[in-house]
Amino acid sequence: MTDLLITGGTVVDGTGAAPVRADVAVTGGRVEAIGDLAGRPAARTLDASGHAVTPGFVDVHTHSDLTLLSGPEAHSAVRQGVTSVVVGNCGLGVAPVAADPAALRAAAGYLDLDPAVRWTWSDLPGYLAALDAARPSVNVAALVAHIPLRAAAVGFADRPAGAAELDRMRGLLGDALAAGAAGVSTGLVYAPACYARDDELLALGRTAAEHGRLFAWHVRDYADGLLDSVRQALAVASATGCRTQISHLVAVGRRNHGSVARALDLIDDARAGGADVAFDVYPYLAGNAPLSQLLPDWAQEGGEDPMRGRLADPDVRARVADEWRDMPLTWDDITVSRVPDGPAGSGDGDGEAGGAIVGRTIAEIAAAAGTDPSRVALDLAAEHGNGVQMIAAGRGERDLLDALAHPAAVIGSDGQALDPDGPTGGGAPHPRSYGCFPRLFAEYARRPGGLPLAEAVRKCTSAPAERAGLADRGVLREGAVADVAVFDTERIADRATFASPQRFPDGIRAVVVGGRPVVEDGVHGGARPGEILRIP
Repeated sequence: MTDLLITGGTVVDGTGAAPVRADVAVTGGRVEAIGDLAGRPAARTLDASGHAVTPGFVDVHTHSDLTLLSGPEAHSAVRQGVTSVVVGNCGLGVAPVAADPAALRAAAGYLDLDPAVRWTWSDLPGYLAALDAARPSVNVAALVAHIPLRAAAVGFADRPAGAAELDRMRGLLGDALAAGAAGVSTGLVYAPACYARDDELLALGRTAAEHGRLFAWHVRDYADGLLDSVRQALAVASATGCRTQISHLVAVGRRNHGSVARALDLIDDARAGGADVAFDVYPYLAGNAPLSQLLPDWAQEGGEDPMRGRLADPDVRARVADEWRDMPLTWDDITVSRVPDGPAGSGDGDGEAGGAIVGRTIAEIAAAAGTDPSRVALDLAAEHGNGVQMIAAGRGERDLLDALAHPAAVIGSDGQALDPDGPTGGGAPHPRSYGCFPRLFAEYARRPGGLPLAEAVRKCTSAPAERAGLADRGVLREGAVADVAVFDTERIADRATFASPQRFPDGIRAVVVGGRPVVEDGVHGGARPGEILRIP
């Protein structure tokens, strides 16, 4: 007997093929049949009449490395239709822990929303075992992050890696890839990865290519230096042959609006020349990052503690403030979204003059305190290090539309799996964590002239699964893993906003992970059937 029969829906199979009216039978966690299955006996039937039945969404770009250990139900992800996530992006990661564990945890402060999560592992297999024990509601694949690799081999200093240190990084990376990692990522704005020279990036690319895995890039600059930064990633792709993913392609700052089209030209040229290059994007005009990302590389050298001590020096503060005068963003563009040590660990810290600062721009905080915005930013970084998060605006709609329409674009939220009622639910997080995928359909597929439904689904399912090397995911076909999203194409919409981000979307009828319903009519039923996806 069939375990689960999804009836009456319109199947959009994830390949880009035209939607078809069909039923879907699921047995043993896999798709058993697709077609007219009227009368087929089933242990359970789910009525999908009037709804699209698609593969579950594959979020190729997340920062849920630690939040899944705090809240394995993955509420904000699975309730928007996500069934698989990739962690370890942007060079930010939690394994291997071969250097000072406290220093590495501080460097990954952006990921670390729940201090109660214990780091019990020393390498990627240990971390994946911890995820396995947590029994998440979604499937999880992991990239090996550059920061732990460099910290283990070189430390946190601004200097080139020596030959033995490059061999050490390649060895650690190779071990992790052999243990099932989906690839490697770098984040060239984050210390100590920002100190990597070209030979180090080439070494990582060659190792990824030897194992047939992905190399994901948070490039060195998304503002004035976007095109040169994309060229650097493409040069490594060309020289090494590694499958390459440029993360969250965007142009930061109004003076750089229009640069995405030129970056896409570079990507097109590389693809025409045989390079395996794509990119991810999310449908918002603001991003989210550690506030410390704004600091120049030299100010971050040595790790978080030396950085915080350095920022107490008046001469250092004056030098940083002077470099900030030509930032592509204004202080009105930058909103504090989380402070790590607010009341009861809520992330809703108290700011200068005793007023709450979360949800307010740096300019607003400075005006209320009668001080300079750069002083506010420096004080926050000095007091809280890498744990302060910001929302950064200043992006252009035309750039976003250009990126979304490109055939090499896939959707990646750049968000985290959050629990609004748990330790990860505080602050004012970016709404993408709760609404990225529904927003794509509501704002950029349903609109006149928007993405066709089948193409929008492909960008959320088979295309990201292929980039990450996830076999039998992201498609609805006989024999594929039964990760399924069922939603109303006319009602699906994000409800999370920058002002009220902890809100689940509308229009999601059901989410099935490995053949087991996890969400029905917007309610998480408590099932945690996710698998840890180790790439063979």
